[in-house]
Amino acid sequence: MTRRFDFGRVALAVGAVLLALVWLVPLLWALDTSLKPEAETTRTPITWWPADPTSAAYSSVLEQGSILRWFLNSTIIAVLVTALTLVVSVLAAYGFSRMDFPGRRVLFGLLVAGILVPPQVLIVPLFAEMTALRLVDTYWGVVLPQVVAPVMVFVLKKFFDGVSRDYEDAARVDGATRPRIVWSVMIPMSRPILGAVGIFTFIGAWNNFLWPFIVTTDPSMMTIPVGLANVQGSYGLRYAQIMASAVLGGLPLLVIYALFQRHVVRGVGDAGIKG
Repeated sequence: MTRRFDFGRVALAVGAVLLALVWLVPLLWALDTSLKPEAETTRTPITWWPADPTSAAYSSVLEQGSILRWFLNSTIIAVLVTALTLVVSVLAAYGFSRMDFPGRRVLFGLLVAGILVPPQVLIVPLFAEMTALRLVDTYWGVVLPQVVAPVMVFVLKKFFDGVSRDYEDAARVDGATRPRIVWSVMIPMSRPILGAVGIFTFIGAWNNFLWPFIVTTDPSMMTIPVGLANVQGSYGLRYAQIMASAVLGGLPLLVIYALFQRHVVRGVGDAGIKG
């Protein structure tokens, strides 16, 4: 039994290391290429470490491109999407979990069905709606269609189902209303799962390419993914600048995940236990 257990642990460790390398090697290659002079990026044989490391590609991207504007747009959009998604998801999840109203089961069934609908199916009607509302090439035109997240409502609803109703009963005895109960009871008890939902929503909004690409035609409204898609056309075959732009675009997400990794793991664990 001991030998089998040890062998299983070693196999899992080796598998985890291999998966980490598969994930890490492309990132290291992008960073390595971004630090090379342009002439060295196409030189053969290929070398891992640049003979003469330079930050010229980063300087060129920051001086010649619009990446700072893309950063600002992505930050504003991701923050708005995250904040509004949390508000909508918490209120909807609490309503489905704690309130009994006509059509509750039907609406929740439609919510679950909405998880199965690919976002690409809604592109045409959403664009027509944004055009009718004159929200094309605006922050709200990019943000609003991303706010409704059925999967986040479902996750929070399952978490709320596992929270004892005794806390709410005690709050009602003290005269708390439903909004007060949500703000003072449910939200503080749900901080880990809310943190995980917020981080995943932020990352999804930051990385979203298709919808911002469709709803924005003004270059000044581009987000990081949309802007990076145009980098190759702007820079030609200057691989160092392309990789430098990609590294700068992904750096904020790495920093955010590194800072809040503990909250993500704890939130996912709590969601699994409560669900």
